Amino acid sequence: MTYLLWAVIILFTFIIQGRVSLFDVSPNFTSVLAYYAGVRKGELGGIFLGSFIGVIEDSLSGTFLGPNLLSKGLVGYFSSFMSGSFFRWTPFLGAIAISVLTLIDDTLVFVSRSFFDKMPTSIQAAVFIGAIQSLINAPLGIFLRPKETQ
Repeated sequence: MTYLLWAVIILFTFIIQGRVSLFDVSPNFTSVLAYYAGVRKGELGGIFLGSFIGVIEDSLSGTFLGPNLLSKGLVGYFSSFMSGSFFRWTPFLGAIAISVLTLIDDTLVFVSRSFFDKMPTSIQAAVFIGAIQSLINAPLGIFLRPKETQ
């Protein structure tokens, strides 16, 4: 049942992410899913679910496989440290963590596509898109807390 719930949530996230935009920038809710997987499932679960989300996103984007696989896997892994093993979770730390991890995700995808394919956009546009996506995801970090602190 848990796998079915994750599949429905991932599908719903891709639908919402494709339909909503702010300043002509679509949000990066898939990095929120990878963050949540890392916070709730730990390092191994975060890497696995983040990489799975990344493979689906790469498959749907029509470009080569790999940039989102790497970036979402790393977001899932690094977010697992928010569960109390290295940091003590607070709502402010959750907002900062998801914002920084969204920036890391966007940067890795942009750099990977720039190195191995043609540059998807200008550097100024990539910085703007990353900043807007980080600001959109930051409030969600307040509510996505680890299991131990609930």
